[in-house]
Amino acid sequence: MSASAVFILDLKGKPLISRNYKGDVSMGEIEHFMGLLLQKEEEGALSPLLTRGQVHFLWIKHANLYLVATTKKNANASLVFSFLYKVVEVFSEYFKELEEESIRDNFVIVYELLDELMDFGFPQTTDSKILQEYITQEGNKLDTGKSRVPTTVTNAVSWRSEGIKYKKNEVFIDVIESMNLLVSANGSVLLSEVVGTIKLKVFLSGMPELRLGLNDRVLFELTGRECRRGGKNKSVELEDVKFHQCVRLSRFDSDRTISFVPPDGDFELMSYRLGTRAKPLIWIESVIEKFSHSRVEIMVKAKAQFKKQSVANGVEIAVPVPSDADSPKFKTSVGSAKYLPEKNLVVWSIKSFPGGKEHLMRAHFGLPSVEKEEDEGRPPIAVRFEIPYFTVSGIQVRYMKIIEKSGYQALPWVRYITQSGDYQLRTS
Repeated sequence: MSASAVFILDLKGKPLISRNYKGDVSMGEIEHFMGLLLQKEEEGALSPLLTRGQVHFLWIKHANLYLVATTKKNANASLVFSFLYKVVEVFSEYFKELEEESIRDNFVIVYELLDELMDFGFPQTTDSKILQEYITQEGNKLDTGKSRVPTTVTNAVSWRSEGIKYKKNEVFIDVIESMNLLVSANGSVLLSEVVGTIKLKVFLSGMPELRLGLNDRVLFELTGRECRRGGKNKSVELEDVKFHQCVRLSRFDSDRTISFVPPDGDFELMSYRLGTRAKPLIWIESVIEKFSHSRVEIMVKAKAQFKKQSVANGVEIAVPVPSDADSPKFKTSVGSAKYLPEKNLVVWSIKSFPGGKEHLMRAHFGLPSVEKEEDEGRPPIAVRFEIPYFTVSGIQVRYMKIIEKSGYQALPWVRYITQSGDYQLRTS
C-alpha cells in the first residue's frame, strides 16, 4: 500500500497545498504533525517516520518546506520516500527552485502535477519531460474536442515521445568518477572510494535502441575473455550498480548487456561504486607549527600520484588556520595562495597540476599576544580537482550501438572525467 494524502507545509507546519488520494485519513490529522516533530526533536528521537494513533507521517524537508505523506495502512515506506524525493525533483524542474514562494506562485500547476504524479495513493507518471508535454506553465486556452493525453502516458516506453526528429543524430556520453577520501592525522587512509556515473545527452530521431558495452569483469568472464590488469582486455569490477528505468534489467541480468530506449536530452543512465580501495590521487603532507603569542607557520606539500600524461585542472587546497590569525604572508612554488578570514582558511589554487609533480606552499601568520582561552578544533585540509580524459577505475566504453528502423548513421562521443568528491586529510 502507499500514501493516503500528500501535504506541502511551510516551516511553521502550516499546509500550503495538499491532495487527498484515498480519503481514509482525515485531512485534519496534519495539524498534529508539527507538534509531534518538535516533541521528538526535543527528546532526541527524531525519525523520518512519525506515528500518532493509527496515522503514520512519512516526511522529508527541502529548503523551507516539509513534504509529508500520511497513511493508516502498512505502507511501503521506501516507495513513499522515493515518491516524495521524485516530487521535489519534478517541482525543481518546473520552477527552478523549490521553496515556499514557488509553491505560492504556482498553486494551479502544483495541484495539476500532484494529480498526475499519483493516483489513488500509487505513483503514476513521474517523468518531468513527459509531464511537461501536457502540463505547461502557460495559460490554458479552451480548445473543445481536441483534448488528448500524450501517447507516452499509455506507451510501453513512457519516458520517450514518438516523432522526435533531428538533422544531426548524436549521443554524448560522460563517464564521471568522484573520489571520496579521508586520511587520518598520522597519514593512514581511513576511507578511499570511487563513485561513478554515466550521463548521456541524446539527440536521436525516432525510437532508437541503444546498446552500451563496458569493460565489465563479469561480462568478460561470461564471454570467456581473459581479464588482464593492464593491456587490451583490462576489466573493472563494478558494485552497487543502479540504472535509469529505461534499461532492460532482465537483459543485463542474463548477459550483462546494457540495452535501452533512451529518453530525449539529458539523463543519468547508471551509477556505480568501485569495490577496490583506490590510491589517493593528490597526496598532501602538512606541518602546522603554532608559536604561542607570536605566529603560526604552515608548510603544505602536494604530490600528484597519477600518471604523468594526465593533468589535474582547477586544483584548490583549503588549509584551516586559527580564527585569530592575521598578517598573512605566502610563498608558493606554483599557483597562488589567498587568505579567506571569514572562513578561517588559506586556499592554494593551482591552475594545472601534471601527474608525478610535487609542489610546496609556505604560509606565515601573526597571532595576538593575548590568546583565546578555548581550544579550537582542527578542521581537515580539503582538496578539489578535476582530471579530464582519466578514470580511476579504468572503466571504458567499448562500444555504443545505435539501432533505429530508418537505419540512419549516428555519432557517439565519449568523455572521461575524474573529480574530487568529499576529499579530506586531517592535520596533526
